[in-house]
Amino acid sequence: MNLKKILIATKNPGKAREFRSFFEPRGFKIITLNDLENPPQIIENGRSFTENALIKANALTKKLQTTTLADDSGLMVSALNGEPGVFSARYAADHDDAANNQKLLNKLVNVPNEKRDAIFHTTLVVTSPNHQPLIVEGEVKGYILQQPAGHDGFGYDPLFYLPQFYKTFAQMSVAEKNQVSHRGQAIKRLAEKFDDWWE
Repeated sequence: MNLKKILIATKNPGKAREFRSFFEPRGFKIITLNDLENPPQIIENGRSFTENALIKANALTKKLQTTTLADDSGLMVSALNGEPGVFSARYAADHDDAANNQKLLNKLVNVPNEKRDAIFHTTLVVTSPNHQPLIVEGEVKGYILQQPAGHDGFGYDPLFYLPQFYKTFAQMSVAEKNQVSHRGQAIKRLAEKFDDWWE
């Protein structure tokens, strides 16, 4: 087994691309769930982002004996007591962005703009057969618009508005989003800790 291989526990090519730019300069070969012939079905039944990411990463490392990075991310809206939270990807229907966005808008229909504040959160977990898990987090604050804006990104990006940029995530370039996003923040923290952890 090549020690310098890492499995990114995602089928999302956009997400894989963000992590590839981090790991490839460090000499790692990147594989994703799309590269596995028969990826195991993993039930993410944790009650927090960290629990879910650990469940995913540990299961894959145990089965494949390879270093694995898993993330769990979600949107937490203050007016909804932190919903959708860990259920962000399956809020209305599993990984159906349009349905999830519509459910969020329906729940916020009578909430005024100044009370539509929200946080996007990411937890990244890296596991390896011979290391303790490395866990880092990132967050970004914004507001939920009353209708979508922008065509890039995925998930809740068209509704998540950052007032300091006058844009939603879906209106930003990939480079702009990586600078400020929750995943971008978590990757910066990963950069601070990964090399020492790997050694």
